Amino acid sequence: MGEQHTVLVVGAGQSGFQAVASLRDRGFAGRVVLVGDEPGVPYQRPPLSKAYLAGTAGLEQLHLRGEDFFAEKDIELVSGRAAKIDRAAAKVQLEDGRELGYDYLVLATGARNRTLPVPGADLPGVLTLRTRDDADRLRESLSRAENVIVAGGGFIGLEFASHAGRPVTIVEAQDRLLNRVATPEISAYFADLHRNAGHTVLLGQGVAAMHGDSRVREVELADGTRLPADLVVVAVGVVPETSLAEAAGLPVRNGVVVDAHLRTADEKIFAIGDCANFPCVQAGAETRLESVQNAVDQARSVAAAITGTAEPYASLPWFWTDQAGAKLQIAGLLAGADRTVVAGDPAAGKFSVLSFRDDVLIAVESVNRPADHIAARRLFTAEPKPAYDDLEASAFDLKAHLKAASTRG
Repeated sequence: MGEQHTVLVVGAGQSGFQAVASLRDRGFAGRVVLVGDEPGVPYQRPPLSKAYLAGTAGLEQLHLRGEDFFAEKDIELVSGRAAKIDRAAAKVQLEDGRELGYDYLVLATGARNRTLPVPGADLPGVLTLRTRDDADRLRESLSRAENVIVAGGGFIGLEFASHAGRPVTIVEAQDRLLNRVATPEISAYFADLHRNAGHTVLLGQGVAAMHGDSRVREVELADGTRLPADLVVVAVGVVPETSLAEAAGLPVRNGVVVDAHLRTADEKIFAIGDCANFPCVQAGAETRLESVQNAVDQARSVAAAITGTAEPYASLPWFWTDQAGAKLQIAGLLAGADRTVVAGDPAAGKFSVLSFRDDVLIAVESVNRPADHIAARRLFTAEPKPAYDDLEASAFDLKAHLKAASTRG
């Protein structure tokens, strides 16, 4: 593509930033515009629930790149919220009336926090964590709070609990923590870890209401129990931000629907990151993933497509979280797993859980065993992949299997 072409990226999170950076890395010489609805340079979100919340990382450490990077790469940063896509005219209109044209449009609009549809959810002191401003409000509120409730036992809620600097009460409606993203073995380990760290973990209990006056004072559970609370962190998941695409007539189904090249039904428009529902090779089905890895790899894939070297997106999904002094790393996807094997010693806090579907390895969760995680990511690109009959639970060694597979190859 020549210098007369424009690529417009809407959404200045991890995927949006990576898209514009990768375009320049691949030699794209046209106009590159990045639209973000927050002022300033793009920043990382993972530290918001970890080091930034705890005060061990400052604002500068959040920035993906400084202002000089965007000037040097001739990337235009536009602060504003996109309001409408005019596909016929190939323009995006911002809420303030400005219009930006494009030859290719990349939707990197991310996701928004899911809300709790219960009475009192709008009381002061009921907060969420998604943006830098959210983290600032939470950090300031924590300095004055006495009774902290976390509604939700997923990654964000548990990371907040780990870095809050005080005991909190974690309320999870499902019968285990990390229900959507981890095996029961991992869920049980992290529940014990959080309890041992001084947190109260209540499972199978949803929030029915929140009560207060000028601010929240109590959280009422589904069984009628009332817990004192002057700060409630709602961390019950996210929903993809698809309103822009939907209003433009693009197919939306748990995200903006894209093909194997991350292209929407409009050949000029792509969607990437948390907002994109794509045909996932590993899952064998339409999938929407919320991870830095997916955001970065999809952005690189779209930059390659725009610059003329398109290949189907097939990157291995992987995830990580730091909680209560333990690091969990996950390679692969757990959907459809029908048996598991534990390798290592959970009692010592160093182990991996291998998940299989139809006797083929599909995911590896590693707790404080980074070498296992690295080996697992390599195994998923090797052939043949480990089968259940290849191993004995007490002795299985991912690195040894990788070496054996490489020898056979």
